[in-house]
Amino acid sequence: MHELITWVLATAAGFGLGVVFFGGLWWTVRRGVRSRQPALWFLGSLMLRMGVVLAGFLLVGGGEWRRLLLCLLGFAIARVAVTRLTRAKTHDDPRPEPTHAP
Repeated sequence: MHELITWVLATAAGFGLGVVFFGGLWWTVRRGVRSRQPALWFLGSLMLRMGVVLAGFLLVGGGEWRRLLLCLLGFAIARVAVTRLTRAKTHDDPRPEPTHAP
């Protein structure tokens, strides 16, 4: 029973790390494209997000490959969830499609 709880927590931690990583990426893209210095936004965000995720994987994995694999599974599930939640509107958006880059 203890092992099952550990595996569920490892998967949940991976999901949380994925939400931080991919949610942060979504936020960075929205802020970065409007910024005067987008390279700083993207580079800073990448370093911060990668640092948090790598530290999280190291803590959750703890040297055990099963926990690390389940953490990665939760991370991948979060990618799908964040992608679906942040998808641009296709039919309900009254604004016309841009025909050129801003």
